[in-house]
Amino acid sequence: MIRAALLCLLLATPATAQDLPALPLADHSQWQAVGRLNTKGYNRRGMCSGALIAPDTVLTAAHCLAGPGGTPERAENLHFVAGWLGGDYAGESAVAGYELHPRAYDNLHLDIEHDLALVTLAQPLDIAPLPIGSGFAPPFALIGYHDHRPHRLSGRFDCKGHKDHALLRIACPVRPGNSGGPVLSGGPGAWEVTAVVTAYAQGDTLAVPVDEWVRARLLRGAPYTSD
Repeated sequence: MIRAALLCLLLATPATAQDLPALPLADHSQWQAVGRLNTKGYNRRGMCSGALIAPDTVLTAAHCLAGPGGTPERAENLHFVAGWLGGDYAGESAVAGYELHPRAYDNLHLDIEHDLALVTLAQPLDIAPLPIGSGFAPPFALIGYHDHRPHRLSGRFDCKGHKDHALLRIACPVRPGNSGGPVLSGGPGAWEVTAVVTAYAQGDTLAVPVDEWVRARLLRGAPYTSD
């Protein structure tokens, strides 16, 4: 089990490869379901990434919502902004509440193998959610916001990767801020969310596969799943 102290170290390690490049502006509208999960409003630089998987539900990483000891962030301090682009956005909402994966903080320490959380928005957004999938075949796509480019989506759609025990190891770099962002597979025209970015280790991105805990809580959003 990889603990929270290791996670913090991994996220602080400078990328040895090129950062995720900025998405072309013409492509930005295709990914409006990806957004910034911010504390204290949508202009704050400290943020995680997240993906809308139902009109009122955002999938992100548990460590974006709780400290190393599992101390929860107050929901009223959180705000989700979809499709953020330098002052413009596709939709925004306060957070009504959230749920961490029940095994994310076993014994008060983060287990990144279960670093998943679902955020419930105070109001649904009129944005097409990203579908949930179960495939783990490359190429993989990484998309989100990071500290070098916090006001514009960055991403790559040609990443190699493979399962590494309970995690997915992807050969594309991430930076702080990319945590909680979606990992997609399926290829152009069929991209589906299959994992969530949790850490960066030895030049690779580590991601947590979407599991049955997430699927069970999306029963009311069954049209947004592929299974």
